[in-house]
Amino acid sequence: MPLNNIQVKSAKARERQYKLSDGMGMYLLVHPSGGKYWRLKYRFKGKEKVLALGVYPEASLSKAREKRDVAKRLLADGDDPSVAKKLLKFKQGEVESFEAVAREWHDKQKTVLADSTARDTLSKLNNHVFRHVGNLTITDISAPQWLAVLRRVESAGKIHSAHTIKGIVSRVYRYAIATGRATHDPAADLRGALTPEVTKHHAAITKPKEIGKLMRDIDTYTDIGSYPVACALQLAPMFFVRPGELRRAQWQDVDLENRLWTIPKETMKVVGGERREHLVPLSTQAIVILTALSSVTGKGDYVFSTRNKPMSENTINKALTKLGYSGDEVVGHGFRTTASTILHEQGYLSDAIERQLAHVESNDVKRAYNKAKHLEERTKMMQGWSDYLFGLKADKVGSVISLRRVKD
Repeated sequence: MPLNNIQVKSAKARERQYKLSDGMGMYLLVHPSGGKYWRLKYRFKGKEKVLALGVYPEASLSKAREKRDVAKRLLADGDDPSVAKKLLKFKQGEVESFEAVAREWHDKQKTVLADSTARDTLSKLNNHVFRHVGNLTITDISAPQWLAVLRRVESAGKIHSAHTIKGIVSRVYRYAIATGRATHDPAADLRGALTPEVTKHHAAITKPKEIGKLMRDIDTYTDIGSYPVACALQLAPMFFVRPGELRRAQWQDVDLENRLWTIPKETMKVVGGERREHLVPLSTQAIVILTALSSVTGKGDYVFSTRNKPMSENTINKALTKLGYSGDEVVGHGFRTTASTILHEQGYLSDAIERQLAHVESNDVKRAYNKAKHLEERTKMMQGWSDYLFGLKADKVGSVISLRRVKD
C-alpha cells in the first residue's frame, strides 16, 4: 500500500534500521539516527541493485516518486538508472569522491578530537588512502579494493596502523551513510581479513616493594630534571590517568578547594565510541604537590607546562629512563596497570576502579549509575591509594600499609 505524507513524517527511529514500502520497489529507509532515505530496489540484467532517490525531507514523497518514475523509464529503455545517475553527476561536477567526503567528515571531527589525533588521522588518510582511492566515487570502492589499500600498509610492517586506518575508513562510511552519500560500509566486510595485532602490554611494576623503590626514586628527579616534570612524575602513580590526559591538564579544570580535577571530554580518549568528561578526586598528598606547583605554572594554562605549552608526549617515559628504568620495566601508561592490579587485590569495588580508570561501561544505565554513585567511593579510594603509595615509599611494606576496602 502506498505511503502518505503523514506516515513519512511520523516515522520514528528504532534500535535497528527499517523500511517502509511505497510500492514499485521504492521504500523509505529509516536509520537509528533518525535519518530518512528514499531508495529504489530494482533488477538490471538479473542483478538486484539499489538506487538512492534522496534524503527526506529535502526530497519529499512526491519528488522521490518522480525520480522513481524516471528510473523506471530508463529501465524500460534498457538503461541502468544507477549508471545514468553517475554520468549526470559527473557532467554536473557533483561526483562524491571518497576524499571529498572524508575531508568533510574530518573537518567536523576536528572540534572533538585532540589536535594530535586530528593531525594523525589526516596524515594517515593523506599517506595511505587518498593517493590510492581518494579520487574514486565513495560508493564505487569495493571491499577487495580496500583490502589492497590496507595490505600495502601491512607490507610495510605497520599492522597496528592498518587496523587504525580500517577504523577511520569505516567511520567515514558511517558518516556518508548518515548524510545520504552511501548505503553500505565496505570496510565492515574486512572483519578477519587483516593480520591480527599482537596485544601489547604496557610495562608496569606491581610488587609492593618495587613500587616503594620506584616512588623513592621518583622523589630524586628534582635533582636531574625540571620541577613541573618532577611534579607530573610524582602525581602520575597517584592519578593513574592516561599519559595524554596528564600532560594536557589545565589549571582551569583543577579545583583545589573542592579537591577535584575535571578532565574535559575533548581531552579524553574515545572509549566505546564516545568521549566523556572524567573526574579525578584529589588526595591530600596531591593537593600539596599541586599547590606548590601552582606558584610556578599557575599563571599559565597548563599544569605541567614548559613555556606555556604542555609536556611532550613522551616526557614521563623519558623521565623514568633518566631514573634508570627501561621501557621493559615501567612506562607512564603502566601506572594504570599498577593501580588496577593492587586496588583489585585489596578488594575495592570493581565498578569504582573501572570508572576511575575511565573504562567503558556495559550499558548507558550502568554508566549513569556509576557516575552518580561511585564518586564518593572513588574519593575514598583515591585517598587510600595515595596513603598506600606514600607508605610504600616510606618502606613500610607489610606493616600498616593496607588499603581499606570501600563498601556499599
